[in-house]
Amino acid sequence: MVTEPAIKLEKLTKFYGAQRGVIDVDLEVMPGEIFGYLGPNGAGKSTTIRILLDLIRPTSGSLKVLGLDAQADAIEVRRRVGYMPSDPGLYGSLTGREYLTHTAGLRGGVDWREVEQLAERLSCDLTRRIDTLSHGNRQKVVVIQAFMHKPEVLVLDEPTQGLDPLMQEEFKGLLLEAREEGRTVFLSSHVLPEVEEICNRVGIIREGRIVAVEDVATLRGRRVRSIEIEFGGQIAPGDFRDIAGVRNMSVSDSFLRCDIEGSLAQLFKAAGRYEIVNVTTREPSLEEAFLAYYGVGEDGDR
Repeated sequence: MVTEPAIKLEKLTKFYGAQRGVIDVDLEVMPGEIFGYLGPNGAGKSTTIRILLDLIRPTSGSLKVLGLDAQADAIEVRRRVGYMPSDPGLYGSLTGREYLTHTAGLRGGVDWREVEQLAERLSCDLTRRIDTLSHGNRQKVVVIQAFMHKPEVLVLDEPTQGLDPLMQEEFKGLLLEAREEGRTVFLSSHVLPEVEEICNRVGIIREGRIVAVEDVATLRGRRVRSIEIEFGGQIAPGDFRDIAGVRNMSVSDSFLRCDIEGSLAQLFKAAGRYEIVNVTTREPSLEEAFLAYYGVGEDGDR
C-alpha cells in the first residue's frame, strides 16, 4: 500500500521581483513523521511555509497538503493544519482566552477542554491581556492556537523562540505525542540540538535550494569524530597512514590524535598492534554535520 505524502512540493519556485525566494524545491513529508526544515536566515524556510499556507503565491511549481491543492483548497488546508508563524501578529487588546475563542470560531469550534489542558501544561494564564504578556508567554498562546484543534499537520516556524527551557521540554512532549497519534510535523528551525532530538528526517535548504534530505541517523553517521588514543609506549606514525576517513592526524610520543568520518574499524585494527591505555572520543553535534554540508569552518569561512 502506497501512502500519500502529507506534504508534497514539486519544483516550487518563488521570486520577489529579481530577488530569490526558493528555487525548484522538491520535497515530500510523510504522514506521522517530524520533519526538520533547516537552513540559516534568508535561506527560504519561511517563504516555503508561507506558500504552503497560501499566504503568498509561488512563481511556479505546485504544493499539496493532505492531498489537497494548497491554493485551490486553501480554506480546507488551513482548517486541517496548525500553524505557528515565526513572527505572530496577535490582538494585544484581547485576553488569551478571547483570542483563542476568536481563532477557534474561525475553525468552526474546538473542544475547549483541549485548550484548558494545553494552558495548564504550558502554565499559560488566559485571563491576561496579550499586550501585558512577556514574549515567552505570548508564544505559549500561539502554541495553544496551533495545537488546540488537534490538526492533522502542524507547520511550525521557529516555534521554541522565547520559550524557557522547561516550556521547551513540554513543547517537545507535545510534538512527540502528535507523532504517536499519526499526525505530521513540519518544523522549521535553526536550533540544531532540538531537531536532532525529535526529528525523523531533515531537509537542508541553502540559498533557496534543497541541498540534502536525510534521515537524522544517516546525518549523524556522516559526522566527523575527534579521537585521541593514548598508548603504553611510542608508536610508528606510518602504521596509521592511509586509513579510510582519517584526517588531521598527529602523533606525539604515545598519543595519536585525529578526526575520522565513518567506521572506526580500520583505525582500531591498526591501534590494536599496540597497548592501548585510554581512548577519548568527541561526538560532534548535528550542527557540525549541518555546517559540513555548507563547507563552513568554525571561523565561519567557506
